[in-house]
Amino acid sequence: MRAFVRRLTFACILLPAMLAAALAAAPDVRVKMPNFGSLAEKASDSVNITLDSALLSIAAGFLDSSKPEDAAAKELIAGLKGIYVKSYTFDKDYAYPSADVDMLKKQLSAPLWQRLVGVRSRKEQANVDIYMAIDQGSANGLVIIASEPRQFTIVNIVGSIDLQKLHRLEGKFGIPRLQLEEKK
Repeated sequence: MRAFVRRLTFACILLPAMLAAALAAAPDVRVKMPNFGSLAEKASDSVNITLDSALLSIAAGFLDSSKPEDAAAKELIAGLKGIYVKSYTFDKDYAYPSADVDMLKKQLSAPLWQRLVGVRSRKEQANVDIYMAIDQGSANGLVIIASEPRQFTIVNIVGSIDLQKLHRLEGKFGIPRLQLEEKK
């Protein structure tokens, strides 16, 4: 009986330590945002969205699983740990420091982060970069950085991202439909 109690005690100590180590080993894919307090003061419009796992869980509770769109959204939300958005619009061109954009991009380096999309428009002076964090063959983070002369936006999605589920939600719930097919 004493041996059993010792093994049980050891397991109770070892199991939480192993779980903590596994969680610590998982890469942190939440990007460190620059201090945008002064940027928000310069902006004519600003948006700051912070949805952690608790708030995402509450939001998922409002979705009706009997509706296919809601069910798909609920499945997608289930794997997420957070959604963070910062967006600023200005009355003047390039009122945001380019150093902030560069600082964000430096965090998004290989081997964890892969750049999926890089769009540059000289005519519109617009840039969009989309990065995905891939760990052990799974997508667990997404960052979108969009900059125009008068607008700057960062979207950081943290958690397990199933691209097929995300694709099924295109054109719904404000998720844009991507027109990737060539026009004939």
